[in-house]
Amino acid sequence: MELTVVMPCLNEAETVATCVRKAMQFLADSGVNGEVVVADNGSTDGSQRLAEDAGARVVPVGEKGYGNALMGGILAARGEYVIMGDADDSYDFSNLLPFVSELRGGADLVMGNRFKGGIAPGAMPPLHRYLGNPVLSFAGRLFFPSRVGDFHCGLRGFRRESAIALGLQATGMEFASEMVVKATLANQLITEVPTTLAKDGRSRRPHLNTWRDGWRHLRFLLLFSPHWLFFVPGLGLGAAGLVIGGIISARPLAIGEVRFDVDTLVLASALVVSGFQSVLFWVFARVYAGSEGFLPNEPYVQRVLAKLSLERGIVLGSIIGIAGLVGLAFSLTNWQAAKFGQLNSEHALRLIVPSATALVVSSQLVLGTFFLSLLGIKQTRHAQIAVEAKIKVSDEPVTAPVL
Repeated sequence: MELTVVMPCLNEAETVATCVRKAMQFLADSGVNGEVVVADNGSTDGSQRLAEDAGARVVPVGEKGYGNALMGGILAARGEYVIMGDADDSYDFSNLLPFVSELRGGADLVMGNRFKGGIAPGAMPPLHRYLGNPVLSFAGRLFFPSRVGDFHCGLRGFRRESAIALGLQATGMEFASEMVVKATLANQLITEVPTTLAKDGRSRRPHLNTWRDGWRHLRFLLLFSPHWLFFVPGLGLGAAGLVIGGIISARPLAIGEVRFDVDTLVLASALVVSGFQSVLFWVFARVYAGSEGFLPNEPYVQRVLAKLSLERGIVLGSIIGIAGLVGLAFSLTNWQAAKFGQLNSEHALRLIVPSATALVVSSQLVLGTFFLSLLGIKQTRHAQIAVEAKIKVSDEPVTAPVL
């Protein structure tokens, strides 16, 4: 069998039969050897019977969620290729040949693009059309080396084995983003074809929740992009803190009537510490995700890790820590000169704040490199060579060698 059309279904009695009939008619008209699978997620409105009467094979999926329903349908599919689409009659199941042609040409994932194919009036809320989808699709292209123009199009085709090999885990609406992200990171061939979006045929509200599901999509994109979640913000914060602190630590800075003094220096210290911690989290995330197979191992990350060994981390952290201790020693000397009395806070904090910051960064660096060493320990499972091995002992007497 060449093609399976998979439709997730949860109480779609008004539209599921129409979608199934359109897909079945496409298979008949195009001569494609295929089937239609409805992955039912616990419908209580008789959707199952309607889908079967229209010609579909209904697969019950007990675990709730859009991603669970789709994955259940994909695993049950018999076709070499799978085209998935919602059963709300918003996608054109009678025009799937562009997807099949791309798959036959070698594509692993074929995305529909509703913005190129055409969106009917009222088919997509203005908030989704002009803000949600464009912003999330832009974030996906920014975070990952992808050229997909419509990250969240529900009509898409793929090779069944290629999709299963991705190890998709998302249970909800973010399943759509996970498929594109993991296919991109796995260097699968992704193409795009125009498709249309019509106003769905249901009288009830859609399952999609604008803010909840939008946040889940964005959260998923961030979790799979530690570079943008940790590294870029951390680098920006750390650099800003160093620049501001470098200026303020020498003398107050006045811009017009605004005066930046030691209170700004404390803020700069917090920026440095937060930025450094964020960059450390980027390293932790890259090492863990690479070892667990969530993200591919990138050469530049490996070069950073090769240079940031435990011993070098301890040495560098110790140097920074010694610099902080020297600064605190000078502060203590100044306090002693004042007979441990009241100090000028503006002068004292200019030395104490950078010194304390250096000590904090030093401890973070040393402890961080220790944690990286723990992450880098490879777990080895030794095979049992012989369960009932017999140890032969020689009967010959053993003479200790003369030294």
